[in-house]
Amino acid sequence: MKHIFLNLKRFDVPTEFGGVNRLAPVSEWGKVIVENTQAALAQYDPAEVEFAMYFPEAHIPAAVAAKMPGSPVKIGCQGVYRADTAVGGNFGAFTTNRPASAAKALGCETVLIGHCEERNDKMGILAEAGITGEAATKVVNKILNQEIQCALARGLNVLYCIGEKSEEQDAWQQVLGDQLSIGLEGTDKSRICIAYEPIWSIGPGKTPAGKE
Repeated sequence: MKHIFLNLKRFDVPTEFGGVNRLAPVSEWGKVIVENTQAALAQYDPAEVEFAMYFPEAHIPAAVAAKMPGSPVKIGCQGVYRADTAVGGNFGAFTTNRPASAAKALGCETVLIGHCEERNDKMGILAEAGITGEAATKVVNKILNQEIQCALARGLNVLYCIGEKSEEQDAWQQVLGDQLSIGLEGTDKSRICIAYEPIWSIGPGKTPAGKE
């Protein structure tokens, strides 16, 4: 099985606001992307190739609605919160956050967790509190594990991102090992794909010895 994943970041932001969106009006952006890709992707055997697109939350309903019958495209969101709603429990007090139940209700089948931009955001928050280094990294991996657990419990598959920064290159085995062991602890790994992001080489295009 081959897996092709498309993270659409915030490519919906129009150029007049400093973004890159020249494709469509923001209200139609998700719809246009699905409509213009799914027919070509349908020629591939779904038993051999998986296609998933990860949208900002506002575009998920239009993207899901644009899917034709039998569409090979799976719609995903760009993260879920580390806690979720529950019958008889928390009914939705998650202001600014996206519980896995909301993603599922919107029509998502998969979720992106642990992207380098998400890790950097969490590390930055901890740094403001004076928590840095290995202690912060361990906390972030634990939080990501909680997010993965919530996603899986709601029936969402997970694309879990791992990767090391330039200052972590010498210890890359330890860094990636911790991201895997802590991040995936107690999870159903059959429903998780791993994406390796060599964060330090994105842009320069460098390749480390022993990791070609």
